[in-house]
Amino acid sequence: MSTVEASTTALITEAAPDNKTRRYDRQLRLWAASGQSALENARILVISGGATATSILKNLVLPGIGHFTILDPLTVTPEDAGNNFFLDGLKSVGKSRAEEGVRLLLEMNDGVDGKAETRSLEEVLDAPGGKEWLGEFTLVIAVNLEKGVSERLAGVLWEEESFPPLVVVRPAGFLAEFYIQYHEHTVIESHPETAQSLQIDRPFPALLDYAMSLDFENMDVTDHGHIPYVVILVRVLEEWKKSHGGLPPQTHAEKSQFKKNILAMRKKSDEENFEEAEAQAYRAWTKTVVPSETRALFDDAKVASPSPVEAPFYKLVRALKKFVGGTGQGALPLTSTLPDMKASTGAYIELQKLYKTRAEEEKEEFKACLREVCGGSIEGIGEDVIDAFVKNAHALKLLRGKRWAALDGDHEGLVQAIQTSSKQLSIHLALSALANFTAKSKGTRETLSVEAVTAEAKKLLPEGAELPDEFEDCVGEVVRSPTAELPNTAALLGGLVAQEVIKMITKQYVPINGYCVVDLVETWTGIL
Repeated sequence: MSTVEASTTALITEAAPDNKTRRYDRQLRLWAASGQSALENARILVISGGATATSILKNLVLPGIGHFTILDPLTVTPEDAGNNFFLDGLKSVGKSRAEEGVRLLLEMNDGVDGKAETRSLEEVLDAPGGKEWLGEFTLVIAVNLEKGVSERLAGVLWEEESFPPLVVVRPAGFLAEFYIQYHEHTVIESHPETAQSLQIDRPFPALLDYAMSLDFENMDVTDHGHIPYVVILVRVLEEWKKSHGGLPPQTHAEKSQFKKNILAMRKKSDEENFEEAEAQAYRAWTKTVVPSETRALFDDAKVASPSPVEAPFYKLVRALKKFVGGTGQGALPLTSTLPDMKASTGAYIELQKLYKTRAEEEKEEFKACLREVCGGSIEGIGEDVIDAFVKNAHALKLLRGKRWAALDGDHEGLVQAIQTSSKQLSIHLALSALANFTAKSKGTRETLSVEAVTAEAKKLLPEGAELPDEFEDCVGEVVRSPTAELPNTAALLGGLVAQEVIKMITKQYVPINGYCVVDLVETWTGIL
């Protein structure tokens, strides 16, 4: 049977994708089945049923979040009906914002579960078991809460590392910000742009034998023009080392000569694979090392001090450290993933087999290290997790966050932000000062004004520090629309916040670590 016939038969006999796969096809390409499973098992609490909150939820319901609860004691007002697309217009006025939001959001995906909770957040926090109820959620999103309530919620969820992360969202007209509060967040599948090393500078035995066994001189011209550049580089490097004391090219002159040696092997002037090898020649003299960010994890306190209740991530890093110091000989486990290259199908498959076989061998050696650090058993760490960890060992991430609003009490950090991120800080100061003024003036006749909010902003800065020049424009906008959730701002925030929430839930890609500020007057976003 020919290759084409075999492929056709496989396509015919392969089972058709189920409804879920068809529905979520595009996002499965982003975060795969493991990410989708995490999303479908997540429980999200959103505090507010306003326009921003429902826009965020729309972008979580569509990709298939498992469950969401809207916590909101308010009823729908005509203003809500005018700016919230997830209400039934004036028909929703007078009804519960939470119940209306849940009802209409659930129409977008019948695979999602939703619930309305009409208590206030204060009632939840004051009630027996309130903290435990909050702890049942995977993540909590709070939108436009009053300062005192936000601080109380942030404090409760910061008490224990086991409590869920908190996303605080504050929109005001065309300005907004959001912040993710978490103790720490580990990422195995960060999806980096840089691929793991092919280890051309230190080829494994089977690859070296294969490269040296090919008869370049007497090879058919067509085959010669389709040798993968990896094989060419291994061959040229090995021959170079024989006449240079076992060393790769060191100087600029030697590197130039090395490239000339590659091109000199061509049988025809238009052999693209040799041109590709010349362009990738740096791989031959670039030493395979453990990336600095991954190596820094080896010295992390939690890696150095095992705990009986630690996350699998730390056990995996501990095993990786052992592997690198032992059988890895200073390198990470080999990856079986190869980049695209000019090669015949047969030559590419042969190279892929070599890498896959060696990668499987090194994965088994890594698992032996894992068993050793785990006391003999790796039960609880799935094979898919080990595969993902080994594949992404060059791009592991360990993020440590801070409590929400910590920046407002960090005078040194504020002064530094004035110098480095004045535009971003101006928006943050305007929103924080607005929240402070609103809390302070509650129950009084004090009127909101640019002067009053500016005075509150100055109180946030240490003595002698001046407000950024851009603050004047920002304070004007927050005073103009202090509590307004404009549809376009809500829509943008809905996408931005949901994107970061999905990163947190799936533990894929790298979430923001700081304030994300939004300026729709000048149409830009930034990180503070």
